[in-house]
Amino acid sequence: MHPILFHIGPVLVPAYGAMAALGVLLALGLAQRTAHSAGIHPNQMWSLCIVALFAALAGSRLLLVIVNWAVVRSHPAWLLGLAMIHHPLLAAAGALLAVAAAALYMRKHHMPLAGTADALAAPLALFLACEQIGALLAGSGYGTETAARWAVTYTSPLAARWSGAPLGVPVHPAQAYAALAFLTISISLLMVLPHRRQQGDIAGLWLMAAGVAIYFTEFWRDTEGRGAILRGALDGPQLAAIAFVLAGALVLRRRKGAGIAGDAATAETPHPVEAPHV
Repeated sequence: MHPILFHIGPVLVPAYGAMAALGVLLALGLAQRTAHSAGIHPNQMWSLCIVALFAALAGSRLLLVIVNWAVVRSHPAWLLGLAMIHHPLLAAAGALLAVAAAALYMRKHHMPLAGTADALAAPLALFLACEQIGALLAGSGYGTETAARWAVTYTSPLAARWSGAPLGVPVHPAQAYAALAFLTISISLLMVLPHRRQQGDIAGLWLMAAGVAIYFTEFWRDTEGRGAILRGALDGPQLAAIAFVLAGALVLRRRKGAGIAGDAATAETPHPVEAPHV
């Protein structure tokens, strides 16, 4: 594939970074529209996204420096290649930092948690679709070996150096499977958002759909660097996917249960009987 999208003189433009940046821009633009539908002020939504994005980028790269501090001390020039390194643990750390920063921002500015999460669901799925296309081009999160006609083969040494992709071996385009799944999720949530019954429904649906997408696409990914759980029966992302599905089901069950209980209480409340007029 093409880990380098194009050159601008001596400057290399990595495919992963370019697609991730495109995903950020598309997600920010879409979040401005979904904010209106969810009853969130667009300016607050914009600021929230910027804070979360900065926390994810800065925090994950800082973690990478800390873990590889011995290499940094010996070879300071290694810092110039930080943006080219992709790893599932870095993505997970960045996501956790982004969630923490977003939660602090929402609390400080008194933004409704459920409504804000509903507005962010479709944009986040769109970003992940673009990010996975970048991963496909760069070789990050590569698939297992296959003889399928749609297999991809990495030949660039940069794909092996930056992402550990195997060279000259046909593999499943697992990133493309994930990108298609996330794009479908984004479009579906956009269609459902105006018709949600209560706040939090879209966020719950996103958790469940994203969990299902991650869980099944992991079957076509190589397990290198993804962790082995239960003697290899699951990997790290699949365990997170199960947690996503359970969390989404809990969100939907609790909110729907509360609504039904509220309706039942209203129905059981006796109405006052008016005295007859004389």
